[in-house]
Amino acid sequence: MKGITAHISKGIQLKTRLVCADNSGAKELELIAVKTYKGKLRRLSKAGIGDVIICSVKKGNEKIRKTVVYAVIVRQRKEYRRADGERVKFLDNAAVLVNPKTFEPQGTEIRSVIAKEVVERFSAIGKIASIVL
Repeated sequence: MKGITAHISKGIQLKTRLVCADNSGAKELELIAVKTYKGKLRRLSKAGIGDVIICSVKKGNEKIRKTVVYAVIVRQRKEYRRADGERVKFLDNAAVLVNPKTFEPQGTEIRSVIAKEVVERFSAIGKIASIVL
């Protein structure tokens, strides 16, 4: 994985409900673990834009519901700072389902806005996105 140019403040923690931004069949996800997070004892793990997370599907298609999936965070409510000094925040927390080994997206299109920091790290997600902010 590549590095990100912005300083991402980690605004999403364990048990947070996220909107699924792609057309993979899932509607709502719940964060259960953060990939590559190394923290302190009894501290809840946190994630930010561009992080790979492990989620449980809470709402959506009957086939995909109640399964454990990998996802990448594409939007967060907590504001973060970009390298040029501007601060960015979105209206909701959202993620896109990905393949666990190659981190290729499972859906075929993303109709909502995603952050440009995600495209820096995962170019395949940027190819199916309609709007990159």
